[in-house]
Amino acid sequence: MFISLFNTLRATGVPCSLRELLDLIAAVDKKLAFANMEEFYFLSRAILVKDEKHYDKFDRAFDIYFKGIESLDDILEMLIPDEWLKAEFEKHLTEEELKEIQTLGGLEKLLEAFKKKLEEQEERHEGGSKQIGTGGTSPFGNSGDNPEGIRVGGEGGKGKAAKIWEARDFKNLDDDVELGTRNMKVALRRLRKLIRDSANEEFDLDGTISSTAKKAGMLDVKFRPEKRNAVNVIVLFDVGGSMDPHIKICEELFSAAKTEFKNLEYFYFHNFIYETVWKDNRRRQNERVYTEDIIHKYSGDYKIIFVGDATMAPYEITNPGGSIEHWNEEAGALWMKRMVGLYDKLVWLNPVPEEHWEYSASVELTRSLVEDNMFPLTIRGLEESMAFLSK
Repeated sequence: MFISLFNTLRATGVPCSLRELLDLIAAVDKKLAFANMEEFYFLSRAILVKDEKHYDKFDRAFDIYFKGIESLDDILEMLIPDEWLKAEFEKHLTEEELKEIQTLGGLEKLLEAFKKKLEEQEERHEGGSKQIGTGGTSPFGNSGDNPEGIRVGGEGGKGKAAKIWEARDFKNLDDDVELGTRNMKVALRRLRKLIRDSANEEFDLDGTISSTAKKAGMLDVKFRPEKRNAVNVIVLFDVGGSMDPHIKICEELFSAAKTEFKNLEYFYFHNFIYETVWKDNRRRQNERVYTEDIIHKYSGDYKIIFVGDATMAPYEITNPGGSIEHWNEEAGALWMKRMVGLYDKLVWLNPVPEEHWEYSASVELTRSLVEDNMFPLTIRGLEESMAFLSK
């Protein structure tokens, strides 16, 4: 069973290994998940999936393989004698409940009758005493009144069902969906350069053990500077115009970046980079920062992140005077080439879905100027861009 599940996972793109399959078999052998689909789902996902971006693929594979199985009973029938299962189930019932179940001929007859009734019925039924539905006295359904019944779906009615027969639905995650602040923080953490030069100190367990051992057991507590992320980052956000629909995701990215990067500088621009940028949109007409000053002030080890849809008229990139807000003496493409030439690591994050890029000449032009280092603003794109910047 587990080998087939393993093959299904691999076929759907979940990169699980044989070692992880053996770990799952060992976990089930120790009864960490037993006769419970939900427990087995979470156990197998925890062991077989090492990155949450693969949760969606795992859910699809899980659904494909266990299609039509509402509990592990069908699987256990192949592995464990019916008598043992019946005895194990009946241990959890009171004498009164056992007697009530016997009124229908026993647990086996109850399950067989339910399956037969479910096959015969093709529509929802409410009330009554025969069909599978809600609010009735039939032994099958939900919110009804039969002490030896089987509940189908829902939250339950009077709490007298002998078994819950309910399909499980597991929410899918996808590595191409737009991001939330939490997911952004996780992805941005891939860009790290940890050093110990902080003024704050933390307990050094290994150092304390080593020093105490050298002093023949006399406790010698050691502390060390905390690690901090020393990477230097500049983020430049495109604002206004076609970027207005993307304000929320840009705000979330800005919030996540401020949390993860202690050495962060940020600036704003409109459509494309020219001779000036700004830090306050409310005062952008009066308080500008020269792009040349940024190039001179911040060294080449800074990581540069542009955020924008790169959607504009191509001449705004290629021509002097191309800016729609002012007369720029030099083309935006020239300023971008200067930044690419100075900074070793520069990326462009685009909130527009990647499949739409080829239909925009300005996007393709921008992509070429940043040496093809344009990434979609998704979980996958953010992870890939951070991996590039960290090299």
